[in-house]
Amino acid sequence: MADPLGLINAGGNTPINPLQGPGARPSSPAASDPNAPSFKQLLMDNLRSVNQLQQDATQAIEDLQSGRRDDVETVLLATQKADLAFRTIQALRNKMMDAYDEVKQIRV
Repeated sequence: MADPLGLINAGGNTPINPLQGPGARPSSPAASDPNAPSFKQLLMDNLRSVNQLQQDATQAIEDLQSGRRDDVETVLLATQKADLAFRTIQALRNKMMDAYDEVKQIRV
């Protein structure tokens, strides 16, 4: 599965606005592209794609069991793709919950 949120190669290298001069802070991605989707939209899109991969894997398994399909390799590949996608989304969820727990513990 490709990077579901497009964050692996980002590396924190946000572009610097040349009009701000040297030593300026990098511009935020939201400020540089007003048409960029929100985090919520990215997350929902990726949840839908993971769900679709799981449904495809389930359908492939059912087709193999019923005899409508005989290519075991494709079924295994679909199952592994769905598993990897689910594990990635689950890891993201766990990281988000850890961050939320840290924010909750901040004393104001």
